[in-house]
Amino acid sequence: MHDLEIRPITFRQASDFINQYHRHHKATVGHKFSVGLYDGEKFVGCAVCGRPVSRYLDDGLTCEINRLCTDGTINACSMLYGACCRIAKDMGYRKIITYILQSENGASLKASNFVCDGEAGGTHWTGKRNKNQNIPHEMKTRWHRDLIGA
Repeated sequence: MHDLEIRPITFRQASDFINQYHRHHKATVGHKFSVGLYDGEKFVGCAVCGRPVSRYLDDGLTCEINRLCTDGTINACSMLYGACCRIAKDMGYRKIITYILQSENGASLKASNFVCDGEAGGTHWTGKRNKNQNIPHEMKTRWHRDLIGA
């Protein structure tokens, strides 16, 4: 195993990786920034960050980790969460949020100093946003990390 290293990547690179490896989502439609994680020259994970999906949280100072995806490399999720927090803070964001399925334990989020806000969202999109995506019909939990003073 080489040293894991965060590197800049394009939105296309992130989207291709997510479409190949993510367990239950396809790539997002846009982003503010994306980062990749490499083990030597092997691309092992990525994160895509953008505006909060919830319009109630989209205050211009909150960033959302919309997708995080790895090939299973140990510590990859924690490294990507940490990189997203540092980059978002440097960009001037005050808070960063993300969502996971209720069945997921959040170990990497806890290790990255995120706090669980509890159950959030619904089991699926409704109305015009319902694109009949093949995603788990399961509640989610929202997690946040304050970036000011971090």
